[in-house]
Amino acid sequence: MHANPVLSAVLEKYKKGEIALEDAAQEIEGLRLERVGDFACLDLGRSVRCGMPEFVLAEGKEPSHLAEIAQRQAETAGRCVITRVTPEQVAAIQDKCAGKGITCEYKDVARILILSKGRAPEKTGGVVAVITAGTSDIRVAEEAKVIAEEMGCVVRTAYDVGAAGIHRLFPALQPLIDADVFIVCAGREGTLPAVVAGLVDTPVLGVPVSTGYGYMGEGQAALASMLQSCSVIAVVNIDAGFTAGAFAARIANAGKKL
Repeated sequence: MHANPVLSAVLEKYKKGEIALEDAAQEIEGLRLERVGDFACLDLGRSVRCGMPEFVLAEGKEPSHLAEIAQRQAETAGRCVITRVTPEQVAAIQDKCAGKGITCEYKDVARILILSKGRAPEKTGGVVAVITAGTSDIRVAEEAKVIAEEMGCVVRTAYDVGAAGIHRLFPALQPLIDADVFIVCAGREGTLPAVVAGLVDTPVLGVPVSTGYGYMGEGQAALASMLQSCSVIAVVNIDAGFTAGAFAARIANAGKKL
């Protein structure tokens, strides 16, 4: 068996007294990997290196492979969050984890399955607001919400307050105004993130949603509109609720460390 060269370098630095034991332990923890059969490699050190846990994307994975990955992740890390999961995959994972002391919480709107051995996310004090233009955007918003919560944030929501009835937005913003960051999901022409960014003094992340039809449909017009916003916003890809939730949580959590 060949030694991990990066791990060997960390141990050599500790041996020479170049780094403290605590620092060496932290670096080693950040390098933790674990093979699952011949088809997966769990990145168990991601939370140390990147400040966020490893999430598992279910898309394209065989149910049996995904179940094996989920069980191993939950047993090793105490928690496993699986995104874009299908009912068939959920059933396979539940069967695999039955009787092993692992709970399975299925959030069907967000398409997320959370496995736990009793470990809960540590609260950071970060606050994320999630807003949708219409009810069709809620599936993407809920994905963002769950991910931000898994990264320790409190999430407040206001749904169905888009530009087609803009008078709904102003009262909806009142309980959200002290949030550290706003996630705004909108399809069709994607107006809402730019409007919100013109009303609040905190970062706004626009999430184009794949609604709309005909020319520039399926989120393309929303994406183009957000990219051309004259308000200062950041934009993620179409339907990228996971990315928005994770990035918003990193912004909110970073502010609490200052």
